[in-house]
Amino acid sequence: MDIASIFSQALGQLWYLIPLVIIGLLFKSPRFKGWMGEFIVNVSAKYLLDQDRYRLIKNVTLPSGDGTTQIDHVIVSVYGVFVVETKNMKGWIFGGQHQKQWTQKIFKHSSKFQNPLHQNYKHVKALEQLLALEERQLHSVVVFVGDCTFKTPMPDNVTRGFGYVRYIKSKTDPVISEAQVNEVVQQIESERYPRTFSTHRQHVKHVKKIIEAKEAAVVCPKCGSEMVQREVRKGARQGVKFWGCSKFPGCRGVVNVI
Repeated sequence: MDIASIFSQALGQLWYLIPLVIIGLLFKSPRFKGWMGEFIVNVSAKYLLDQDRYRLIKNVTLPSGDGTTQIDHVIVSVYGVFVVETKNMKGWIFGGQHQKQWTQKIFKHSSKFQNPLHQNYKHVKALEQLLALEERQLHSVVVFVGDCTFKTPMPDNVTRGFGYVRYIKSKTDPVISEAQVNEVVQQIESERYPRTFSTHRQHVKHVKKIIEAKEAAVVCPKCGSEMVQREVRKGARQGVKFWGCSKFPGCRGVVNVI
């Protein structure tokens, strides 16, 4: 019996494993994890928040600068506009409010990811500009779902699981009127892009361009901030170009232009 026949017979006997393998790969994909995290937040918001007082808007893609910004959830109430960023992660999570990157550690493996507070700040600002609201009327909320544990102290607005609901309910001072709530919801719905695959694909392309630009940027060897190209204005090296830290004069990191 040749190898092709053996392989064909084995495949015929094990055909039922193929769907299981596909499902297993699907569960591990970042897209599925993101969808599952958003689903958990959607369901908990529906059943744990009073639907008459809190209005949930899901998966909002809005124009922002030369591209788009995508917001997982916006919850509108008289207590403010809550901008919710969802992270489906496992392992130990290390991070601080002002750190540029946080760390995920699973056993001995560590990986870096963008500070979700910084990521959500852009979402908040996009809504603030769109809705012409004041900073005090918007609340940034980050919720981690999945089997993860915070290993460093986190701000009150960075939560796990249903903790984001408690944070939202902790805001009890009205900052916008009932009429404004309806206006905010209507404006977001009118300005958002359609919830289609094409919209998602265009947003992904925009994000990839941003990531590529950041990867190509020169990073300060002292503080890790982005560097900008400058030129010596006087002295023996006048006219010579160099990379200087964007945080100057707080940081005086320098890299020669190659």
